[in-house]
Amino acid sequence: MGLFDVFKKKDAPSKREESRVAIEAPATIEVQAGAGIVCAPVTGTLVAMSEVPDPVFSSEVLGRGCAVWPASDVVRAPVSGEVTVTMGHAAGIKSDDGIEVLVHVGIDTVNLEGKGFTGYVAAGDRVVAGQPLLAMDRAAIAAAGYKDCVIVAVSNSAAFSSVELAADANAEIQAGAAALRVAR
Repeated sequence: MGLFDVFKKKDAPSKREESRVAIEAPATIEVQAGAGIVCAPVTGTLVAMSEVPDPVFSSEVLGRGCAVWPASDVVRAPVSGEVTVTMGHAAGIKSDDGIEVLVHVGIDTVNLEGKGFTGYVAAGDRVVAGQPLLAMDRAAIAAAGYKDCVIVAVSNSAAFSSVELAADANAEIQAGAAALRVAR
């Protein structure tokens, strides 16, 4: 850098870059990743999709999967791949091995219109399993009268022969541990 470079006008960051600079994400964690493995996005109690208190998810209309009643606030990528969509309370990821995963925080939390959530990624980003996707304010979700379970749905379940729990239902699970096993 030359003496006068400090006076040069720098290109303004894009809105997307500004939002990322302002909000620093927690560190990525180690995960039990592998082909056909979908990791728990948050630490808590793992439950079968049929136990989710929302008929759209429990009937598996949006795909087979599971949910975690969270004990922590940071929601992490359950697979490595490309972020296909982000909403305040949810993110979609297409994994490197073709598994399309929807990570949805809470029941009816779409009504919060993003309040109580901090996003760390945007559509088009490449993520690795264990990388933070978003943070949730569990107290704000509860105060608004909503449940905060973190749902993981394999939205292209029909492309696979099975989508099954990789851990015991109703047991504690750590973020990054294998939660689902997906087979072709």
